[in-house]
Amino acid sequence: MKTVLITGGVRGIGRSIADKFLGAGYRVCVTYSKDDENAEKTRLAGIEVYKTDVSKEDEVVALFAKIGKVDVLVNNAGLSQIKQLQDVTYAEWQRLFAVNVGGAFLCSREAAKGMIARQNGAIVNIASVWGEVGGSCESVYSSTKAALIGFTKALAKELGYSGIRVNSVSPGVIDTPMNARFSTDELSALREEIPVGRLGSGGDVAEAVWFLVENEYVTGIDLPVNGGFSIA
Repeated sequence: MKTVLITGGVRGIGRSIADKFLGAGYRVCVTYSKDDENAEKTRLAGIEVYKTDVSKEDEVVALFAKIGKVDVLVNNAGLSQIKQLQDVTYAEWQRLFAVNVGGAFLCSREAAKGMIARQNGAIVNIASVWGEVGGSCESVYSSTKAALIGFTKALAKELGYSGIRVNSVSPGVIDTPMNARFSTDELSALREEIPVGRLGSGGDVAEAVWFLVENEYVTGIDLPVNGGFSIA
């Protein structure tokens, strides 16, 4: 049985990805940091749940020691922030980079060790449309996701000769708890900017991740999943 590790996997996009792999017969492991209620619901669904702060090296190393072999890694854990640049503290900048980029680095590094030994594996990073085009009042979040896309491309070149494929998915406006901060009017305005006429779902992103894991001749790409939102 193959094993997938999904960081930030007890709700939203991460949980949808976990459910997709569970249905495909994978051993599914997920991390979370604070949401104990959804962690328990996820555990009851037959998914292994590990409380881990992916920005902390010792916790990530311990996580991989517990899980063992990982065939697929999905770096989904992340923080968002909406603030004008002049109101962002350096501590906030550092925290977003530590989780969104540092977490992906740490987990990829640990997963790659076993993947290189086996000469096989797949890593998918969950980026964002704002990493592609930038988002007003989300300069820090956009920067972390742009960094993640760059990390994806570089790592695909580095690990490709070891039989490991690395890709990213950039969701647009997805109907998840992370976007619950938007008002009904704001969501309606966003919906009008999406050519397909609706918000995305966690399942839309999960299907994209599954495609990238299953297609063995695709690596180093960033796959937009945004209903045409980023079309110039």
